[in-house]
Amino acid sequence: MGGKAVVVGAGIVGLAAAIGLHRTGWEVTVLERAAVLEDAGAGISLHANGIRALDALGVGAAVRQTGRFQYSGGTRTPDGRWLSRMDGRALERAVGVPITGIARAELHALLRAALPASAVLVGRTADRIDTDPAPGGPGRRAVVHCGTESRPADLVVAADGLRSRTRSSLFPAHPGPAYSGSTVLRAITAEPVAAEGDFTLFWGPGAEFGHILLRDGRAEWHAVLNSPPGIRHAAPLDVLRRRFASWHPSVGELLAATRPEDVLHHDMLELVEPLPSFVAGRVALIGDAAHAMTPNLGQGACQGLEDAVTLAAELAAGPDIDAALARYDAVRRPRTQAVALAARRAGRLGQQLANPLALAVRNTALRLAPSAATVRAILRHADWTPPELPGGAGPGVPYGSYSERSSTAGDSTQSAT
Repeated sequence: MGGKAVVVGAGIVGLAAAIGLHRTGWEVTVLERAAVLEDAGAGISLHANGIRALDALGVGAAVRQTGRFQYSGGTRTPDGRWLSRMDGRALERAVGVPITGIARAELHALLRAALPASAVLVGRTADRIDTDPAPGGPGRRAVVHCGTESRPADLVVAADGLRSRTRSSLFPAHPGPAYSGSTVLRAITAEPVAAEGDFTLFWGPGAEFGHILLRDGRAEWHAVLNSPPGIRHAAPLDVLRRRFASWHPSVGELLAATRPEDVLHHDMLELVEPLPSFVAGRVALIGDAAHAMTPNLGQGACQGLEDAVTLAAELAAGPDIDAALARYDAVRRPRTQAVALAARRAGRLGQQLANPLALAVRNTALRLAPSAATVRAILRHADWTPPELPGGAGPGVPYGSYSERSSTAGDSTQSAT
């Protein structure tokens, strides 16, 4: 089946949703409030579930060719002693898909290329969305208002991010995103670097520094710090050099290979209070608009990509849009909210931990744990197989039989990338 869909937001998750709908017969328009689609951002690590979702959308092969597989690395103390190692090849053997590092700008460009150029409209802000909340109601459509434009649609997908205006309008009693207690600075180096390992984290008291290597030899790094919200510095690289001066030399080398103008700085926000539904009338929320989480498990974008594929598959499964949206909500809300809780707990056990005794206990536990435990911890959230979209969009299994493994147990093995 198909219809007319409007996707609000042309980020990674919004574009993925548009691709899934387009491939299954929908007429899709993506509205992006930015006047220009800039290829900006740092890097991202995509776990097996994210890559499999991209496979289902038909862009997984291109992502593999552009990204870099993360086979070696792990977690270390500030002076470089190993706490745990990540065996990326063992992980690949377990699920058939390695963790893949890619620049966000490159992923964004690959997703845009999978859509008709005319599908994405820039400089369009969704000021208001009118929707009939009653299933089976008369005229059962939604209308997106952008300035003087009105766009009727059979479906609206809200992918307008962490500070979603759509979420605020549909759920006005919800408190919205809350500060996690940590802020993150990140960048991609201006030149290739000789970093040790495809992926490494350094955990110190109240701070984390990590990197992933990209295919061209450059590295994406991130620095997560316990901090009051809203603190900004005129020269953030100088601040980081002082903060990490006593840490392993590779940290300083990554900072030295970075241009000051490339550093991004964001406070880490999350939806602590879960939404009561990801659906309101003919509007479906996906990605950060639905379940913004801290990046400690590397699952934020991956869960949004799962949303996009699941939504397209449910809508393709039958002609009843309202029933499809109800199924989407029933499938996605429990999983994503459990992963968000696990990510919050992982942050508390990871870079947010500052008490010396607690740090010693955690570090000892990590050193004693077998390497297979790291693989199992990652698989707890990443071992997901997407539904198969109509039209041979990519590898999958018959819809209804795919894995929805989730846990409320916190993990402490993944990065803030």
